[in-house]
Amino acid sequence: MSDLNTTHRDVESTESLSIRELLIPLFRRKKTIIATFLTIFIVVFVGQLLMGPSYKSQMEILVNRERVDPLVSTQATTQMITANAPVMPEEVNSEMELLTSRDVLEKVAIANGMDKPAPGFSLGDLLHPHQTREDRIARAVKGLAKKIKAEVTTKTNLIEVTYTSGRPQQSYGVLHALGQAYAEKHNEVHGSTGSYEFFSQQTDAYEKKLADTEAKLRNFGTTSGVAAPDVQRTNLALQVANSIGAQHIAEEAIASDEERIASDQTQMANTPQRQTTTQTSAAADTLLSNLYASLLTAQTKRTQLALKYDPNYPLVKEADQEIAQTQAAIDQAEKERYSTQSTDRDTTYEFLRQDLAKTRGDLEAQRATLAATKKAVQSIQTQMVGLDKQAIAQNDLLREAKADETNYLLYQSKREEERTTDALNNTGIANVVIAVPPSIPVLPVVSWPLALVLSFGLGLILSIGLGYTLDFLDSSMHSSADVIEFLNIPVVITVPKKTA
Repeated sequence: MSDLNTTHRDVESTESLSIRELLIPLFRRKKTIIATFLTIFIVVFVGQLLMGPSYKSQMEILVNRERVDPLVSTQATTQMITANAPVMPEEVNSEMELLTSRDVLEKVAIANGMDKPAPGFSLGDLLHPHQTREDRIARAVKGLAKKIKAEVTTKTNLIEVTYTSGRPQQSYGVLHALGQAYAEKHNEVHGSTGSYEFFSQQTDAYEKKLADTEAKLRNFGTTSGVAAPDVQRTNLALQVANSIGAQHIAEEAIASDEERIASDQTQMANTPQRQTTTQTSAAADTLLSNLYASLLTAQTKRTQLALKYDPNYPLVKEADQEIAQTQAAIDQAEKERYSTQSTDRDTTYEFLRQDLAKTRGDLEAQRATLAATKKAVQSIQTQMVGLDKQAIAQNDLLREAKADETNYLLYQSKREEERTTDALNNTGIANVVIAVPPSIPVLPVVSWPLALVLSFGLGLILSIGLGYTLDFLDSSMHSSADVIEFLNIPVVITVPKKTA
């Protein structure tokens, strides 16, 4: 017996699962399965009949980069445009979020009259008897968010939008209003609201400011009395340099003249004012003539007395004495000589005196030149200070005019860019295009034959699934294999259950 059980178990373990074994649970639960199938089939089919046909409208939106909007900035910008730049998935996802945004759905609800009470009896009015317009819009937006399906077609930049309702006109109207509201939202988000007005105001303001600054520049020469202060300041700076050079030359000349005067005065002190031109000297001829005549007389008288008298005679001695005195007077007269000189002005002294006078005159002239030069330099420097202020004022006006002109041209360019952007928006030229516009659906989503097939298929699948589930949850044993597996006892014979 043990060998028989072992052989039976080995045979059963080696056999594969047959179709009969798969269908056994269904036959055991056939009543439940049939009941479930009929119930689901009837409920689904009747439910579809009660709900009526549904119509689906479809729309496709293409996201591309055919248009590049300028950056909204107060600075001059140069955009680098890359040809054939791919559209990033983030951009497509952003457009999908804009497509189903709350304000867009509100516009769609209002455009399709969902903010107004439905005509006739409505289950919503029964459930919410006191709802306001805002409540109806909010509920309509919530319903649209659930029913509007937006999906990205695989490996494309197309967004497929579908909406299903029980009325063809409503399905078309919702997607048509959605396309218009979405286009406006896209332009509003990617554009800059009010930028054209802003740049227009700035352009007008800088145009007026530029005109005022240019008027001040035109009147600058009249009001200040100087047409080109920079040029005049340069000329005056050259004059100041020349005057300072002349001032240094005058100072050098003054020092030279002072030194020359001192030298002339020193030389004049050591130089006589006059010099001897002729000098003659002679003895006293008249006196000598008289003395010689007296000596001759005295000698003649002594000779006469010597003839008469003795040499010791007083008269002779007196005559000798007279001769001796006369001879002494002659000797003395011969020793004393008279000189006659002729003098004239000394040429060196006169040259020094004239040079001194001329140098003193030059010194006074150089001192006057130095004083006048210093005064002129001070006057020119004062004028240069005034010209500096006027040049600064003129340069300020020039810089202001240049800045106003730059800003005016910049804002004018920005205004034209924004005007072009607004024109493109008004003409519908954007980076999103309704590639496939919605149309009014003619055929329902589910037809009568398809409803039967769907009801049959759904009932069959759910009933079979329920049969297997109940059999799996049933803990009773239905075959000898179950007895052997769970109780581990041999089975000799099995007797099938017979129904009465």
